[in-house]
Amino acid sequence: MSRFIAFDVETPNRANNRISAIGITITDGQRIIDEYYSLVDPKTHFDRFNTILTGISSKSVQGAPDFVQLWEKIEPIMSSGVLVAHNALFDLRVLHHCLKDHGISWKSKAEYICTVQAGRKLLPGISHKLNDMCDHYGIELDHHQAASDSRACAQILMRYIGQGADADSFIELYDLEKGAKVKKQKSVSK
Repeated sequence: MSRFIAFDVETPNRANNRISAIGITITDGQRIIDEYYSLVDPKTHFDRFNTILTGISSKSVQGAPDFVQLWEKIEPIMSSGVLVAHNALFDLRVLHHCLKDHGISWKSKAEYICTVQAGRKLLPGISHKLNDMCDHYGIELDHHQAASDSRACAQILMRYIGQGADADSFIELYDLEKGAKVKKQKSVSK
């Protein structure tokens, strides 16, 4: 049985290179096993847009762990399965920047599933925005709240699996050192 680590990050400003909150939902593909949420002090400024969108401000994160302190807590969780995110390249890029800018060495590449990309293959012709997918499946969502968004992402993945999708067929590879998706090698037939 696989272990999936659905995660969602909120960012403090348009640079999208720091985290102000993270939600993590762990699933075995059939049920939610555990959840984690934390505000994060990004040690940078907040744009008004991001504060309005997420409700998180510099005042909200006072006393919250910074990324280095957070990583000590979540690294074992993040290392325990396939990463999953809705629009995964965004969340993975933010994670890449945080690791790189804080001099944290984790692993060079990470397996991940993007529930947007999987959904486009499984359910073509509909909107795959997180709120639209939650409406489609009747999943409760408090959008742009990291804990709710990560839980919704995990539930969407579980719906896909419950409808017969092979989650392993959607696994991609992300280069955490370069901050980019690893392109699949085309197989050469002989």
